[in-house]
Amino acid sequence: MQDVKELKRAICEIGDRIYKRGFAAANDGNITARLNESEVLCTPTMCCKGFLTPDDICLVDMEGNQLAGSKKRSSEALLHLEIMKARPDVQSVVHCHPPHATAFAVAREPIPQAVLPEVEVFLGEVPIAPYETPGGKKFAETILPFVEKSNVIILANHGTVSYGESVERAYWWTEILDAYCRILILARQLGPIHYLSPQKTQELLDLKVKWGFADPRLDADFTGDIRRNATFRDSWPASGVEPHAFPEPPL
Repeated sequence: MQDVKELKRAICEIGDRIYKRGFAAANDGNITARLNESEVLCTPTMCCKGFLTPDDICLVDMEGNQLAGSKKRSSEALLHLEIMKARPDVQSVVHCHPPHATAFAVAREPIPQAVLPEVEVFLGEVPIAPYETPGGKKFAETILPFVEKSNVIILANHGTVSYGESVERAYWWTEILDAYCRILILARQLGPIHYLSPQKTQELLDLKVKWGFADPRLDADFTGDIRRNATFRDSWPASGVEPHAFPEPPL
């Protein structure tokens, strides 16, 4: 079992960071952290993430029933709980609206691969989940096809959700993604982006394996161009995803 006070402080600290970076305006966003196998700490609804205190944090069970807390839990906690049920290794989930990544969510533009070395190693391919009205079970279930193969998901016309083995690590993936999306948008204003070659991309993926990071693009049965959104491409029609601003590298 995690230390309750320590986890509540960690949630508040990440709430402050996402607010100061402009990832969560007003009362946007929500954060959860697993306390034990059956209980999860959760940020409250209608509360600015930049001004959270430990006393604001709610306690819910794995079905979303509130067990403790003076404020009502976020309605979007169900999304977090679906991730934790599917991934027992996940200890924390962060949902927010980072502007550059959310621009891709609104445009439903797939995130280009094989552009920046650090992104290939630490982030990998990023899926876009279909749009659904936030707050309910149908919304929560939109991420299920992707949750096993990625640590960050773009939610169409909404924002992002990322998750990991700590509150800090869960937040990292969102920060990396938004920084990358900002670079892509800036580079596109200068002209077309240039992709790494298949050989150089493969070298980065080999490094990723060497350093202990998994990548579904390395599945043995894949034989196409590893740079062309290999893992989540089949999900594009259901999510309304199609490349326009960033044409893919030639075959």
